[in-house]
Amino acid sequence: MRKLAVFNQVTLDGCIADENGDMSWARKYDAEWNEFVQGNASGGGELLFGRITYDLMVSYWPTPLAMKNNPAVAERMNNLPKVVFSRTLEKASWNNTKLVKGNIAAEVRNMKQAPGPGMVILGSGSIVAQLAPERLIDEYQIVVNPVALGKGKGMFDGIKEKLTLKLTKTRVFTNGNVLLCYEPMA
Repeated sequence: MRKLAVFNQVTLDGCIADENGDMSWARKYDAEWNEFVQGNASGGGELLFGRITYDLMVSYWPTPLAMKNNPAVAERMNNLPKVVFSRTLEKASWNNTKLVKGNIAAEVRNMKQAPGPGMVILGSGSIVAQLAPERLIDEYQIVVNPVALGKGKGMFDGIKEKLTLKLTKTRVFTNGNVLLCYEPMA
């Protein structure tokens, strides 16, 4: 069975974006962080997005600026297979992207049963909030950034029941970010 992970950056107060969808607070570049991001991107797999995150990603990664700033990550982002879940998007034009308009949980359940590499949700809080209660997410990789916004969009906005997780790994970066990896409790 294929595994599904989430990789998200959050603020100290649990936001994945501010109330306008801005994530510029998450851009902290230094040698250690860049090495981690490049290594994480080289892991392969299939990328899953909601429409808002897809729009954000497609507006940056296929550009010359992305290739200049971070060529290794840009190459992976542009060439990995991608799925965007959206009821409103008419087509997905980014290289290797499949548009899915149906039931997200049912589609992901089928994807997990199919052969292939692991899958990673980037951003896409609404997708996380829909899949977490269905117990379809195998790992949560959360990078806590040392910034607070006061209000914004949370990764679990809308879940109805408590989600209990167990810590499996941590890593502290010199830029102040902290990686926390969790798995769902049985």
